[in-house]
Amino acid sequence: MKNIIKITLVSACIGLGLSSCQRDLTSLNDDPKHPSVLPSENLLATALYQSSYYMDNPSVNFNGYRFFTQQWAETQYPDETQYNLVTRNQPRNHFNRMYVYSLNNLRQAKTNLGKEVETDDIRTNKLATLEIEEIFIWENLVDTYGDIPYSETFKPDEILTPKYDDAKTIYLDLIKRINDVVASIKPSAPGYNDLVYGGDMNKWKKFANSIKLRLGMNLADVDPTLSKTTVESAIAGGIISSDAEAYKFKYDGNTFLNPVYDNLVASGRNDFLPSELAVNTMKGLSDPRMDVWFTKVGGVYKGGVFGEINDPYTNFSQLSSYFRTATNASNLLSYAEVAFLKAEAAARGYSAGGAAATLYADAVTASMTENGVSTANATAYVAANPYNAANWKQSIGVQAWIALFNRGFASWNFTRRLDSPTLVNPPKSNLSSVPYRMPYSDQEYVLNGANVNAAASKIGGDKATTKLFWDKF
Repeated sequence: MKNIIKITLVSACIGLGLSSCQRDLTSLNDDPKHPSVLPSENLLATALYQSSYYMDNPSVNFNGYRFFTQQWAETQYPDETQYNLVTRNQPRNHFNRMYVYSLNNLRQAKTNLGKEVETDDIRTNKLATLEIEEIFIWENLVDTYGDIPYSETFKPDEILTPKYDDAKTIYLDLIKRINDVVASIKPSAPGYNDLVYGGDMNKWKKFANSIKLRLGMNLADVDPTLSKTTVESAIAGGIISSDAEAYKFKYDGNTFLNPVYDNLVASGRNDFLPSELAVNTMKGLSDPRMDVWFTKVGGVYKGGVFGEINDPYTNFSQLSSYFRTATNASNLLSYAEVAFLKAEAAARGYSAGGAAATLYADAVTASMTENGVSTANATAYVAANPYNAANWKQSIGVQAWIALFNRGFASWNFTRRLDSPTLVNPPKSNLSSVPYRMPYSDQEYVLNGANVNAAASKIGGDKATTKLFWDKF
């Protein structure tokens, strides 16, 4: 309840901007029971909630990750599976949620923390928590859009129209920031009583190194030397090594609801289905996770055709109650994902703590365990679907794509990097290929036109089909 109150205190201020919010609170200055400046812990709570909810949100009005990976299909309104990214302003909505609702709160939290009374070690850990969470959001932005406003952001007194920084330059800076913040952590001291790790700084440290691992793997095809050193350094520094260490934002099921539940149950939407590609791929592998994830229709699993107006919702398999619970956590950097990243690292010849085949089996088993599949069934599945060294991109890519079902952003990184499974552009697509990035916010062309136009020209056009710098093949 204490953490819920933290978020509730600032929820009314979201969208108004922190400066507006602070002006509205000036009437409280003479009341010793109310703060005139929002505590940094409240601002962190808001940023954690906003970033987690909207990174994981399946709404057609936001990120669209589950459609980019073709794991979900639609029945009545196929615009999103036909890659219409304009009508509902998804690029604008995700951009604003990450910058205004998430990063802005973290930047203000850093400022406010400097005014709060703390011991040196606790202050250091709190600052580290804010920094790691900020890096996590920057990673989402740069891997969603490519070049983005970065170095000149959040300087309203100096710069109203921030430039778009080169995406690889941002990557290099994020890696440096991770190295610096990890070195600063005081493991024996607490941090915030936060909504993800509850102030456990060892877990925050492993999370930071796991972000570094993900950044490093994305560099594999464009800068293999830097990729190798980054990945090996992350693994050596300690990464997420169990489901208990995964980055999960937990919802209370009352005031705050899991975004899948919110959109499929609370909103009464009966038009999202597991796709035919997802269902048929898993059926072909005799995947026991189908029994956990999907319902049957007529005694069989039947997925919806991607990019088409499908028959009535009840004619298809549906997402089971496993995904439809209000209290499900948003598992945004899971143990299974980290395990697959290690397997890929080993397949590329990096020192990853084991052979590729062993790490692949560990990753598949981690996903099975996360989803309640028995050890016997997991062992049988690995034996029936072993690691294929001769075609490791397909072997790891398909299994990671399955394991990360309903974790759209994480899955999208794998499909872009490994090009497996093969995603076919639907016949009625609005694009010339499947999406490789999110176009820039339309508001940027009004408010920051010169810089966004320069960025669009630099990357080869502000199109969803323009590949990111690291997506070479």
